[in-house]
Amino acid sequence: MKQPDRLQTPPSPVTLGHAFWYWLKLGFISFGGPAGQIAIMHQDLVEKKRWISEQRYLHALNYCMLLPGPEAQQLAIYIGWLMHRTWGGVIAGGLFVLPSLFILIGLSWIYLAFGHLPSVAGVLYGIKPAVTAIVVFAAYRIGSRALKNGLLWMMAGLAFLAIFVFDTPFPLIVFVAGSLGAIGGKYAPRRFVVGGGHGAAKHDYGPALIDDDTPVPEHAKFSWRTLSKLIFVGLILWGGAIGFLCARYGWDGALTQMGWFFTKAALLTFGGAYAVLPYVYQGAVEHYHWLTAHQMIDGLALGETTPGPLIMVVTFVGFVAGWTKTLFGPDQLFLAGATAAFVVTYFTFLPSFLFILAGGPLVESTHGNLKFTAPLTGITAAVVGVILNLAAFFAYHVFWPHGFTGRFDAMGALIGLSALLALLRYKTGVIPVIAVCGAAGFLFTFIKPWLEQVGVLL
Repeated sequence: MKQPDRLQTPPSPVTLGHAFWYWLKLGFISFGGPAGQIAIMHQDLVEKKRWISEQRYLHALNYCMLLPGPEAQQLAIYIGWLMHRTWGGVIAGGLFVLPSLFILIGLSWIYLAFGHLPSVAGVLYGIKPAVTAIVVFAAYRIGSRALKNGLLWMMAGLAFLAIFVFDTPFPLIVFVAGSLGAIGGKYAPRRFVVGGGHGAAKHDYGPALIDDDTPVPEHAKFSWRTLSKLIFVGLILWGGAIGFLCARYGWDGALTQMGWFFTKAALLTFGGAYAVLPYVYQGAVEHYHWLTAHQMIDGLALGETTPGPLIMVVTFVGFVAGWTKTLFGPDQLFLAGATAAFVVTYFTFLPSFLFILAGGPLVESTHGNLKFTAPLTGITAAVVGVILNLAAFFAYHVFWPHGFTGRFDAMGALIGLSALLALLRYKTGVIPVIAVCGAAGFLFTFIKPWLEQVGVLL
């Protein structure tokens, strides 16, 4: 079938100003955790705008999956850097988290100042099943593109069983999948070509600004001088900040300890936020006593239902810690909370920028080289299985809030199935699905007592 004329030629060049407004918009609509965010960027940047080809997109994504930190934000940094140099990456990565930062600061203030409101609880009740549906939908979209043969499907299934049944650490899954990909790339290379070797991206979407055969731009080529500069700047940005906090508040000061603790947490986030949450819980709740276990769970619920990476829950942790520790006295609780929120967010996300800007040139030098891409293709297949495990995790906690021995939440399941149907069958956008499900949960909260009274609700 002949492609439309608009798909015969690459789109017009994109200015940094144009990209700025897209990254800002993405910061407000990036719901659904890493799976949903990766799917949104694929739909926008690969399918619609054609800023980057699918093969180059997956190549970048595979590298981000190897790193500690939020892979969706790192992917945004990578694409922004590839298109518009260092400032493009900084803008893309910064705007990916800034809207969520300010939203969570506002929600954390409401949470602490006004307590639990039935209306807020109702909205969250409706949004949680929608988030579950978004993750399932994202697994379907990514899997349908990345799993091009039976061998990759089998690797995805084994990864799911490894993490779901045996609770295998994500770094081990990545190592095994990459090793299998390296072996497969040597003995069965056709099964480990990015995109499955079918040219699906170019056939479906047309030429892209950064296409499969587009030469690596000059700024993206490896240079020891550039790498040295980035390492030096990174040490200044981290060491200067931690040094200032230490000089101002002492090493044992709460803000200094937050900077040090969340630097360590940032380097342990292999596999996304859920892989590091036990570490954050142990430190923030049990060791430092910055917040209670109940508050930590509430923060996770807010993190699940706001845009941005799920690890943004650390913003809530920081705000609650600054507020409850009255860092600046009892009359400046909001200032203390907001300052602590900025501190923990800064130290959590700073390594992501350094990893991408320093490692991107090395990754670009491996594009199209099966020796390097085959292990990454194997990792992508395994990640699909891990995303399915995340969907199962969400479904269990949303539809069986009190465990399998408790009552099944039929209304939550109905909202979730309706959201999945809207996404799959009617191609509804993420934001309308979130909005409608939130409204449904809000309405159900107020009619639930009446339904129980008349015996309609089981």
